Amino acid sequence: MLITGIAVSPGIAFGQALKLNPYDSSLDYHLLPFSKIPEEQQNFHQAILELRHHLQKALDSLDEDSENYQLIEADLLLLEDEELTKQITNSIRELQFSASVAVERVFAHQASEMESLDDPYLANRAADVRSLGSRLISAINGTLGLDLTKLEKETILLAQDITPAEFALLPLEHINGIVLQTGGLNSHTAILARAAGIPALLSCDYPEIDIDNHDRLVLDGLDGVLHVNPNEELQKQLEQKYFSEALRRQNLLAFKDKPAITSDHHRVMLLANVGSLNEITHLSDVGADGIGLFRTEFMVMNANKIPDEQAQYSLYCDAIKALDGNIFTIRTLDIGADKELPSLELEGEENPALGLRGIRYCLSFPELIKTQLRAILRAANHGPIRLMFPMVNHVEELDQLFNIIEECKQELDYEEKGFGEISYGIVVETPAAVMNLSSMLERLDFVSIGTNDLTQYTMAADRTNPKLNHDYPSFSPAVLALIKMTIDTAKAANVTVALCGELASDPKIAPILVGMGLDELSVSIGSMLEIKSVICNSEHKALTKLAKKALTMDRIATLNQCIATNNPD
Repeated sequence: MLITGIAVSPGIAFGQALKLNPYDSSLDYHLLPFSKIPEEQQNFHQAILELRHHLQKALDSLDEDSENYQLIEADLLLLEDEELTKQITNSIRELQFSASVAVERVFAHQASEMESLDDPYLANRAADVRSLGSRLISAINGTLGLDLTKLEKETILLAQDITPAEFALLPLEHINGIVLQTGGLNSHTAILARAAGIPALLSCDYPEIDIDNHDRLVLDGLDGVLHVNPNEELQKQLEQKYFSEALRRQNLLAFKDKPAITSDHHRVMLLANVGSLNEITHLSDVGADGIGLFRTEFMVMNANKIPDEQAQYSLYCDAIKALDGNIFTIRTLDIGADKELPSLELEGEENPALGLRGIRYCLSFPELIKTQLRAILRAANHGPIRLMFPMVNHVEELDQLFNIIEECKQELDYEEKGFGEISYGIVVETPAAVMNLSSMLERLDFVSIGTNDLTQYTMAADRTNPKLNHDYPSFSPAVLALIKMTIDTAKAANVTVALCGELASDPKIAPILVGMGLDELSVSIGSMLEIKSVICNSEHKALTKLAKKALTMDRIATLNQCIATNNPD
């Protein structure tokens, strides 16, 4: 049996099926008959024990000095609070509440009391308490989730969806592949899977086929197919395909220590898109020139609160030390739309992609970005930093940002903490940013084109909707024209121009981007060697000619044909 999906991270993976159950935090509002009260109280106590066991195993795997250790320890202490347990048990008995409703009411009351206190630490703990209550309700409903921390067998994980926060908790060393019912080529799960080098198939309706845990699966991330319990002949064919792909990847290691220079000596800076310090330690494995996009929001996806200034400062200093003078480009917190943080209570919006996201959110809550800016300014004392702001559309937003930066510098001067010089840029993600770019360039040292969102806002097509991926691709005449317009505008002002969207990681499209005049490409670590090999095996003169030809195409089909043939004539 086989089923198709969108191949978002290449490679072939073999493993046993493991279905990740979704959490269920729904509440049962029916009043309990008296005869059911003892059973419901027992369900509650069993859920407490299960969640405590789950948290204790997570605690045992962490360093005692880590912030997560302290947060989990606080959660365990709350679950061991006899008074809290007594309140919930009494609510079930006296008010005939279900266990889920009793937990929700008591934990909500506890959180509200914390929020009313003058102690800022306890006030911040209110969100942690609500989150803990939600997890306890999931345990009551039997969906606390699989404990993946002790996973040993080679696994292909199947789930409806995996958020960036959940992805960060996966034991990736035991997961050979990922299959999701949702998502598309530019979804954040796709980006994370590519960065981790894990084959992934998204928008795959696997429930159509009866798959059981421990079934043998083969995920073909080259052709976008999931094979279920393949027969012996097919298994051998897939194994041969796997070994051929492994050999091809082995040959790419020859480019590890080579710079990205075309055969006619044109240099392209090849940088990496990363979201953690751990990824930075792997840059030397692929010979990257530095970091072109450091996604700071990915580091706080699992945190119950935004790291304070000192924690962020230490993090950026560690990154600077690991980079040893190479390019370090930080993007300020990119929040909203499909990137929610548990540490922030984002208000629901009818259309979040067009709402309070990116720099709009930070400007609405200036204390949030001031904490980050102060930490970055201080870290710049220890090495070079480039800082870029997401979703900037017009110069007035830049004016506000630079006013806040000046406030931060004055505060740091007054506190005698010091700060270093920083290069500033923006991520060009909307047609408005392209059209308004000339008015902003005098304040900028570089620009970076984010093609994932630029496509979404140009084509009016939700980047997370897999039904739109085919008809509204990132590589289209309209998007290509906006990229070229951005490059030409920036070059005219002698401003460095980069591209950090997923287009840069596509070996068929990267040559055209280089031919269009980009100074830098920022790609996923897993794609670095392949993109480097394409550049090194090309002639820049031919790439320029190919790019000019691509820019004349007025149909998606003919543009795709142009990249397929890779023929400038």
